[in-house]
Amino acid sequence: MTRTRFTKGHGTRNDFVLLADTKGELDLTPELVRALADRRGGVGGDGVIRLVPTALVPESRDVLAEDPHAIWFMDYRNADGSVAEMCGNGVRVFAAFAERLGLVSFASGTEVPVGTRAGVKRVRKEDDGWFAVDMGPWFLPGGRPALQDGYDATVVVRGWEVPRPALSVDLGNPHTVLAVAREDVLERADLTEAPVVEPTPSHGTNVELVVPLGETTAEDGTVVGHVRMRVHERGVGETPSCGTGACAAALAVRVWGGPDAPDTYLVDVPGGTVRVRALPGGRVELAGPAVLVHSGEIDLAALVPGSPDDAARAGADDDPAAGPAAEPVVAAAEDDRAPV
Repeated sequence: MTRTRFTKGHGTRNDFVLLADTKGELDLTPELVRALADRRGGVGGDGVIRLVPTALVPESRDVLAEDPHAIWFMDYRNADGSVAEMCGNGVRVFAAFAERLGLVSFASGTEVPVGTRAGVKRVRKEDDGWFAVDMGPWFLPGGRPALQDGYDATVVVRGWEVPRPALSVDLGNPHTVLAVAREDVLERADLTEAPVVEPTPSHGTNVELVVPLGETTAEDGTVVGHVRMRVHERGVGETPSCGTGACAAALAVRVWGGPDAPDTYLVDVPGGTVRVRALPGGRVELAGPAVLVHSGEIDLAALVPGSPDDAARAGADDDPAAGPAAEPVVAAAEDDRAPV
């Protein structure tokens, strides 16, 4: 599988390389992921998303047991090649991608189940074009003591002299949320390096810095909280947005606010705004835009030199009867450049 189609998409500027692998033929190695996500030598993105039949994913047994209708699986990888459980912005972009391919329909408010390593996520499309995702259950790894104390970890951001208290929140992937007092403190925080978290999570953690901005009342009487956030994503670095991170930030602020805190929050991230809603039963919903900006074709053998496909292609290039040399790594699709 040397040449393949790709699509570039983003959710509040958290961007992804999307690959449709409907026959489960693509070997998405860490080296290939890093090359695809490379912003100079590849397509570029915060991560790579492979759309693949759930039945062809080895770890999908629990997904199909949860919902046999979750026939499409979001195989998500961080830009460093590591496997990730979930990505809230990514699942919205995945849904838009599946819709463009004609694999799913959101007509009449249809809810589409999507398989992920964090279980089944159900997506619907709202009238304004936003995609809303039931992100499933969330919990505080620190349990009741963390709920009572408001923290169960400490974080040191580069340049800070002392650790600051933070709250661990799990949404199928790990998060550590830290509140800062003012927006200027948030803006000055140095996230060029991963913050130091204690106790150190065994599989790493995403770190969110948040500033609560108060509450407003919507026209329907709903009280809506407002939060601003920056995030350092595990395996990626600072990104303009993180969907599960926005959920974790809103939920942490809700915990800190006590029993009278609102259930709905608007979360401002450098890439835009998303909506987070705490649902009954300990679940959480994330809503926001999903934009597909460009599609094209990529030569995987040229992208990862030294691969078996590359060797085969090189042999063909040495054969005068094989035709012209390979095209550039990325070939644009002229008919597929407009945002949706």
